[in-house]
Amino acid sequence: MKKPLLYIICFLVAFFIIGSAIAAEKVIVRQITGDVVTIDVAVKTLTVKGKKAEVVITADDKTVVKMNKEKKTLSDIKVGDKVTLKYAEIQGKNIARYIVIKAAKTEKKGVEPAKQQKQGY
Repeated sequence: MKKPLLYIICFLVAFFIIGSAIAAEKVIVRQITGDVVTIDVAVKTLTVKGKKAEVVITADDKTVVKMNKEKKTLSDIKVGDKVTLKYAEIQGKNIARYIVIKAAKTEKKGVEPAKQQKQGY
């Protein structure tokens, strides 16, 4: 009777240890769209001001930066640029995974600016 009880206890202990390890490795992925407030290429960090808050994000070697489907680098991002990025919250640190630089808005195609009318007297 002692052996089956010992097996059950060992199984439960192993189950809780594995469950705790899996929970500790859980990664939360978030997305933010906003304006770049600060950027430090040397340290690979940028601060993005979204609708609700400012978020400090760190880039790493796995971070992908794109603009109009063209691959870019962190140094292509400037203060004031509008970006959308996905980042993982790992051990209290926000690590960028994917950054999309929004293209500057241009005037609508096919629409000419209004012409001034000549005033005739």
